[in-house]
Amino acid sequence: MSKEPSNPSAPPSGAQPPIESEPATLGAASKKAAGIKGVVTSMRIAFREMGPIGATRALLKVNQKDGFDCQSCAWPTPDGHRSFAEFCENGAKAVADEGMTKRITPEFFARHSVAELREQSDYWLGHQGRLTSPMILREGASHYEPIGWDAAFNLVGTALNDLASPNEAAFYTSGRTSNEAAFLYQLFVRQFGTNNLPDCSNMCHEASGYALRNAIGVGKGTVTLEDFEKAEAIFVIGQNPGTNHPRMLSSLQKAKERGCKIVSINVLPEVGVMRFTNPQDFAKPLRALPALLGKATRMSDLWLPVRVNGDMATLKGIMLEMLAAEERAPGRVFDREFIEHYCAGFDAFVEELRRTDWRQIEESSGLTRGQIREAADIAVHCDRIICCWAMGLTQHRNSVATIEEVMNFLFLKGNIGRPGAGACPVRGHSNVQGDRTMGIWERMGRPFLDRLGSEFGFDPPREDGLDTVETIHAMHAGRVRAFLAMGGNFLSATPDTEFTAAALRKCNLTVQVSTKLNRSHLITGRDALILPCLGRSEIDLQAGGPQFVTVEDSMSIVNRSEGHAKPASEHLRSEPAIIAGIARAALGGRSAVDWERLAGDYNQIRDTIARVIPDFANFNERIRAGFFHLPNGPRDRREFSNAERKAKFTVHQIVTQPLEPGQYWMMTIRSHDQFNTTIYGLDDRYRGIYNGRRVIFMNADDLREAGLHQGQFVDLTSHFEGETRTAIHFQAVPYEIPRRCTATYYPETNALVHVGSVGEISNTPASKSVIITVEPSPNAAEALQRWREEGCRDQAAG
Repeated sequence: MSKEPSNPSAPPSGAQPPIESEPATLGAASKKAAGIKGVVTSMRIAFREMGPIGATRALLKVNQKDGFDCQSCAWPTPDGHRSFAEFCENGAKAVADEGMTKRITPEFFARHSVAELREQSDYWLGHQGRLTSPMILREGASHYEPIGWDAAFNLVGTALNDLASPNEAAFYTSGRTSNEAAFLYQLFVRQFGTNNLPDCSNMCHEASGYALRNAIGVGKGTVTLEDFEKAEAIFVIGQNPGTNHPRMLSSLQKAKERGCKIVSINVLPEVGVMRFTNPQDFAKPLRALPALLGKATRMSDLWLPVRVNGDMATLKGIMLEMLAAEERAPGRVFDREFIEHYCAGFDAFVEELRRTDWRQIEESSGLTRGQIREAADIAVHCDRIICCWAMGLTQHRNSVATIEEVMNFLFLKGNIGRPGAGACPVRGHSNVQGDRTMGIWERMGRPFLDRLGSEFGFDPPREDGLDTVETIHAMHAGRVRAFLAMGGNFLSATPDTEFTAAALRKCNLTVQVSTKLNRSHLITGRDALILPCLGRSEIDLQAGGPQFVTVEDSMSIVNRSEGHAKPASEHLRSEPAIIAGIARAALGGRSAVDWERLAGDYNQIRDTIARVIPDFANFNERIRAGFFHLPNGPRDRREFSNAERKAKFTVHQIVTQPLEPGQYWMMTIRSHDQFNTTIYGLDDRYRGIYNGRRVIFMNADDLREAGLHQGQFVDLTSHFEGETRTAIHFQAVPYEIPRRCTATYYPETNALVHVGSVGEISNTPASKSVIITVEPSPNAAEALQRWREEGCRDQAAG
């Protein structure tokens, strides 16, 4: 059971989570995912936060056709029959987090200064309750105070209009934002005159989008849930579905039980892809007793414990073995018809593949040729293959190239555009893909902008805007002076925490549209606003009556979502209403858009979307059924809309960066008790960590070689192009992880990710490829004193 840290010690800037004054308990890791433990945990947290009646009502509506879409991950729900409990443990936590009965009123902010709140943990901040009223932190003030909605909108409008250029403002979007809100948001931003629309996708699957657009012409996956029912092999690469996408385990289990092979390529042995007890089995008479007795499905046929960023080398090794098998039996391994009719670049790809050296493959991957051959044997003997991936692939310097190698692997056997096969980038937040479809991108193409301008009678800006990392640099340099965030926790989600904090503090105004308190409300510009909004599970009543919104999941399915719970406060406004209020105040007579009409009836927003985005024709009519699938050319080989108009093989070389003595690769990960930066609790039972988060997972031999022992406190220092960042007081935990590789939870170690360390092409923070050194830490009091003396001052100045 999680507990709140007592008397936590926080760095004086308050930008980073505080040091934990009590050590975490290192215990036994779970041997299987979900099961009765997952059910009990889900119900305990939901009942605690919402009460039995409120929890039951909410959970019976989540992911139902007449209910609301889960606030958590973007894994799809079935088109047909849906279970009465169509949610996972972490989905239940997300519902409870939004639906909790605690409230943060203006009196709360009167009692607690911003300085006091900075000293609290992220867990404590998130568990104080739902925000209920608009609040303002005025320049020089120590406390937030109430402000009326109209006054807040006018303040934002004045601040925006006082800028020398619209490009001095940046407008961030979280993946929680609905399609309707996202479309309205980007319309306002572009009418204001800028394309500065950074979003959370810049920090996660941006590399997937670039790689897929280059390889097949569309930046989205090509599979549906039905394909999982037909696949012969599923490769899960750089992904931990047990924690990050738990409902995916049901699809993997069904595939496994009918004979599908599952290969996990991952640095850590994640329990979700090892053994799984499906909580849905407790409602099935023939499966309930075995499930209650602890029976679990063995999931992975093979786990390849790849080194950090060794995925490209692993894929090249698998394809080299497949090439050898094809040459022994021409036409029996590769799909020659697909390659000849639908592909480009095959000859150059094979030529480069032949030049790849096995010694380099083994060194970079951390695997033996024998291990890689096992995976290749599965690929050779299976005709229908799905590849799934997530942040373990997308947050490296060479992520775009690595994902293009995933596509090369799929192309070899024609595993695009056929049943039971395809690419499956698994998105992290429930509408991050939909937001991009709606125009939340700093680099939207001319056709979209032309249609948007034609629909609303204006000329949208054509110059590319700023992505997330570019926005941080621009704020730090004083080129962006106003920052608005539609949801999310920008400070804690972004890299280089102290640098980002210094950047935010240089703004004239920071605005956060939020449901819950988080650290981004505490590190602000000269003036700061908190604008509280409705949650997805709540009734949205506007001038046109009760409203519903839509979201797009990882498989390009647009789902209807309608809340049924009473709003947490009568003062809350919907995201579209907040956007409309800001737009009226900022644009005034310069805009001919009837913002009031759009915010009062979301059918009107959907009608405009239908006219601007061709795939959404007849949007309102189609969504009445509850969901619809967006077209996807590569899914049926109908169209590849890249430059070659074909599935494109690409050529890449393995590039390795050697470590110096005493250095390690560090990757940031989530615990099982968190979703993105939201901390639900302080346990990670899947890895055996309880009542704490400041831990570093290390290979046991590395620990001994460094003269360290289990539970010892250490300080971590990152190294990037001659600059260092330090995060202090982490417990060393021996773990099954490749030599010279380590893992830590974020946001605690985001401070170590240098803002300049980004992916090629994608510009995504390389949060999974951080070079660190590890040194013994002083005791807690000495650690805090050392931080205050050396401080964050030098890091922020950098």
